[in-house]
Amino acid sequence: MSVESADRNATRETAEVAWPLDAVLLACLGRLLFAEEGAEPLGAEQHWLFHHYRSLHDLGEPADALARCLEAPAPGDEALVRLAGELGLDHAEVLAVSLALQVEEQPMMGRLLARLQDPVGGSRPTLGLLAALLAPLRPDWLPGDLLGGAAVAAGVLRVLDPQVPLPERVYALPAGLVLALRGKPPLWPGVRLEAGDAMRLPPSVREEARRQALALRDEPHAVLALCAAARDEARAVAAEVAAQLNCKPLFIADDPQAALDGLGAACRVAGCLPVFEGGAGAAWKVPLLAGWDGPRLVLLGPDGQADTARGSVAQWTLTAPSREERQQLWQGALGDPELAAQLAVGHVHSAGRIAELARLARREAGRQGHRTPTPEDLRRAAWASEGARLGSLAQPLREEIPDQALVLPRALGDELQHLLARCRHREGLERGLGASIRTRYQAGVRCLLVGPSGTGKTLAAGWLATRLGLPLYRVDLASVVSKYIGETEKNLAALLARAEHSEIVLLFDEADALFGKRTDIKDSNDRFANSQTNYLLQRIEGYRGIVLLTSNSRDRFDSAFTRRLDRIIEFPLPGPQERRALWRSHLGDAHGLDARQINQLAMACDLAGGHIRNAVLSAAVSAAEARRPIVYRDVLAGLAGEYRKLGRQFPGALRERPGRGGEA
Repeated sequence: MSVESADRNATRETAEVAWPLDAVLLACLGRLLFAEEGAEPLGAEQHWLFHHYRSLHDLGEPADALARCLEAPAPGDEALVRLAGELGLDHAEVLAVSLALQVEEQPMMGRLLARLQDPVGGSRPTLGLLAALLAPLRPDWLPGDLLGGAAVAAGVLRVLDPQVPLPERVYALPAGLVLALRGKPPLWPGVRLEAGDAMRLPPSVREEARRQALALRDEPHAVLALCAAARDEARAVAAEVAAQLNCKPLFIADDPQAALDGLGAACRVAGCLPVFEGGAGAAWKVPLLAGWDGPRLVLLGPDGQADTARGSVAQWTLTAPSREERQQLWQGALGDPELAAQLAVGHVHSAGRIAELARLARREAGRQGHRTPTPEDLRRAAWASEGARLGSLAQPLREEIPDQALVLPRALGDELQHLLARCRHREGLERGLGASIRTRYQAGVRCLLVGPSGTGKTLAAGWLATRLGLPLYRVDLASVVSKYIGETEKNLAALLARAEHSEIVLLFDEADALFGKRTDIKDSNDRFANSQTNYLLQRIEGYRGIVLLTSNSRDRFDSAFTRRLDRIIEFPLPGPQERRALWRSHLGDAHGLDARQINQLAMACDLAGGHIRNAVLSAAVSAAEARRPIVYRDVLAGLAGEYRKLGRQFPGALRERPGRGGEA
C-alpha cells in the first residue's frame, strides 16, 4: 500500500480498520523532524511528509501501532507480514523493510531521505537513519543489529558499501523482491517464470511427477534432479511437479555470476518453485537460496549428476514413454492415427522429441505444400534437427542406400536382415522372457562389422539406417578423442546422450582406435588409457540407441568389449559371383562391355567392392573425356591404378585380351 493510504485511513478509528505499515513509517519520520514544538517543514519534501504526518494523530504510539499492523495487516501488507512471520523478522526489521519498499515505490520518499541524509547518504536509507527512526520503538537498537538479523541472512535486505562506517552504510531491497511483495512476477537477470509452450506429457510421466512432488513435500531442502536430453521436456516436467506442489516454476539460468540474493524470499512470497537450469559437468552444484528451505529442482542432461551442500538429492531420468503413450502423443501432435501408429512402432522417441519432430514436420509440410505432415516430411525434419545438436562430433551420411546397392553373399545378407529385425523389435524384446534377461535388459543394439577395407561395411550401415528410416551419423574420432584427461569421456557421453534422444544410428568407423584392447600397466599413460577404455565399455553397454562399429580385424578388441556386443558380422572379400554382381551394379546399363568381359573381370580381379567402385569411377572419367560410353580398356586402366595403390601386380589374365568396344 502506498503512502496515500495513510490519508485515506487517517479519519478511521484504529479499532475498526488496521493501519498500514507505511502509516507507522510516516509517523516515525514525522516525529523525527517535527517533534519539537514550532518546527516547520522546509522544502517540498518536508511539506509532503508534514501533510501526511498531521493526518496520523489517531495512530497512537508507533510501537503499539506497529504491533497492531503485524497482528491484523492491512490490505497490501499481507505478503510482507506473512514473509516476516515465516522468516522470523523482528519488528525493527519489518519497519526497515517497509522503509526500503517505500523508497522503491514512492519517488518523494527517496527525495526526502536524500535531503535528510545529505551529505553522506542518498535516496536509499542508511543504517544511521534507521537507528534514529527506531529510537521510539527500540532505544537500544544499533546499526550493527541489522547485519546479524534474519532479514539480511535471508537475503531480504542487502547492506551496501561495506567500506564505510556502519551508520553511513546504505541498505536496499532486491528489485525482484519488491515486485513479488506487490503481487508481480519476481524478475531477476537470467530468471523467468514461464515454461514456454505447453508440452503434452504422457499419463505415466504425470503420475511420476505426482509421486515425486509428494516425496519433496516431506523433506526440507530436498533436491530433485531431472535428467533429460530434451530441455523443453524437462521444463514441462518441472512445471508439472510445481503444479503438484501448488507452485509456479521459476526457471533460473546457469550463471555462476548471477546474484541470487532475495530470490528465496521472493519464491516464498510469489509461491514459486526454484528450478535451476543445470550446466555441464560431472556433478552440478545446486545453489542454496537464502530464505528458502523448500524443494529445489535442477535440469540436467541424461548423464548429469547433482550435488548440494544441504539436503538430499533424488534423481529422475526421463525415458521414452510406452508404445501406447507414444502413439497418443503422435496422434495428438499430427492428427493422423495411421501415421501415429506407424511412428510409435518404428521409433522409440521421448515426449520432448515427439513434440520437436512434429513441430518441424508441420513446418516442412507447409513448405512442401502438404496439408498434413507425411513420413517424408518427418524424415526431413529428423535430418534438419540434428546438425547443430551433434556439432563437430559426428557428420551426417545422408545417402539413402537401396536394396539393389547392397551386393553381398546370401549368408551375410541373412545376418543383416536379422540385425534389421533386432533393431526393429529392440523395444519390449525382454517381455515374456526369464528374469535374468528382464533384470538387465537394455533396448540398445550394438553391432561390430568386421572385414577388409572396401567390403561394404559402411554401405551396410547406410542400408540399415535407410530401412529403419533413421538418420545415420559417422562419429569423428578426431573430435571425440582428446589428450586431456576426462575430455574423451565427456565428449562421448555428450554424443551418446544427444544421439539417444534423437534416435539416430551412430557409426564408429575404425572403432578399434577408441574401443581397442587394454594394455599392461607400465606407466601413468597406460593407466589413463585403460581407465578411459573401461569407461567407454560401460557407457556403450548402457546406451539405448543403435551403434554400429567397423574394423578391419576383430582381434584388435578387448574380450570384455566383444561380450557387450549384440552381434559381430564378418564381411569377407567377395567371391567371383559377388564380384560379377558388383561390376554390374557399379557399371549400370550405359556401358560398352559385354557379358564375357564382365565375367573375365569378376574371375581375374580379387578386389573388394570399394576398389571396384574406384576403378569404375576412373573409367567414367576417361569415357567422359572421350565423350563415349565406358569401354573395356577404360576399366582396365582404372584397375591398374587400384593395383598400384595396393602395391600388387596387375593380373596377367587381363593384360592382352582385346574386347569389343576397344583394345585392351
